[in-house]
Amino acid sequence: MTLDPIHVDNIARLASTIAGTVETADREGLAERVWADWLPELRQDGRVILEPVDEHARHRVDIDDVALTDPPFETVHGLDSGTINPTTFKNGLVVDVAHAAMAANPTDLDLHRSRTIVATVHTADTTVDHDTDWGRRDEGYTQQRVLQAPPINRYAEGVVHALALYLAESKHALDHANTVTDLLVLDGPIYPKELFTWVDRDPELGDLAREAKPRSVIENYVRLVETFIESGTPIAGFVKNPSGRAITRALSNAGMDAPWPDDAALFTRLLERRTDADGSSVTSSGSTRRGERVTDELTATTWFRSRGGTDRHVAADGDALGVERRLDPELYEPTFLVIYDPRTDVTYKLEAPYAFTRDPDTRRALTTQVLAEVAAERGPPKAVAKADSLARIGSAETASIRRKFAEQFDTDQLRSYDDVRWPDVEG
Repeated sequence: MTLDPIHVDNIARLASTIAGTVETADREGLAERVWADWLPELRQDGRVILEPVDEHARHRVDIDDVALTDPPFETVHGLDSGTINPTTFKNGLVVDVAHAAMAANPTDLDLHRSRTIVATVHTADTTVDHDTDWGRRDEGYTQQRVLQAPPINRYAEGVVHALALYLAESKHALDHANTVTDLLVLDGPIYPKELFTWVDRDPELGDLAREAKPRSVIENYVRLVETFIESGTPIAGFVKNPSGRAITRALSNAGMDAPWPDDAALFTRLLERRTDADGSSVTSSGSTRRGERVTDELTATTWFRSRGGTDRHVAADGDALGVERRLDPELYEPTFLVIYDPRTDVTYKLEAPYAFTRDPDTRRALTTQVLAEVAAERGPPKAVAKADSLARIGSAETASIRRKFAEQFDTDQLRSYDDVRWPDVEG
């Protein structure tokens, strides 16, 4: 049974009730005040957690013009890792499988064939050891291993997922770093932020993050950044769904009633451009009577140095959860800019280590490259999209892998009603 039209209409009437209690006019100028007064040097507990790398400004570029710009980087490599998502079996095992691939634009078929596969398993039985060494298949093009997750009372599913995904991705990136000639773009952040969130979520998870296996995964990313710094080849991360709250949380801690659910919402507010209701002029973050969205220009922020939230762990004064940094710690600091595409009303985040963005020419090249690709592709850079396609494990393949695991374990997947209600279907 579905809702009748009258039910839909009645529910919609609730929106007018909510809208009547929202002080829109007051909120319109708040984002601008945050931009002008807070973001040039945002502090938390007396520590600067956000500051511009250079000028504090917003930029806009004509979409058609920038899409036709000659790319600064002749070859771009992309990297991604896909998983089957954590699966619990009736024998108590919790398993996730990650599958990493690197893509190149222009295409490199030999590189595309190479894969790294990690199966991470959690068990409450401390008498068994499922760990294996790295092995090779497919004429050496595929490397794979089983990693046993450290025991934990809760969060087993999240632990196996993060360890599988980040180990596969970082191992594949390190092993193929020498194939990158101009630019590597990870599909996601440049550091394993989910592992860093463990420190804040739960004391048991926080202790786990500093154990040998999670720390070795973090070390892979630190070594990856070092490898690219030493070679002088830029590395970046393209975040398709930024959801951090370091900025909005800092604003709230400072006593500001920040209405945005996360940082992406704040930046969307700052970067979206609309005409006035009568179409006479354009405003950068809306007005009380908003007109049509301006859709012929991409907008972007300046580059920021980020030391808040999970980024604090790899800031110059952080400890990288115990991982040694062999270069000046300042070089590892994450920096980012935010890009807004009005055609899709989507905000993206581009990250890169400060080692690269401190140089004006490299900073300009990274910005131009990604703006041009977002304009042309209406989404992520082509190499990232290719890597995503190569690494993705479809629903049919996921179901097949889970069945094979169940057969090998001589048990069944632990199912819930949602598995019956929402069965895996391709597409």
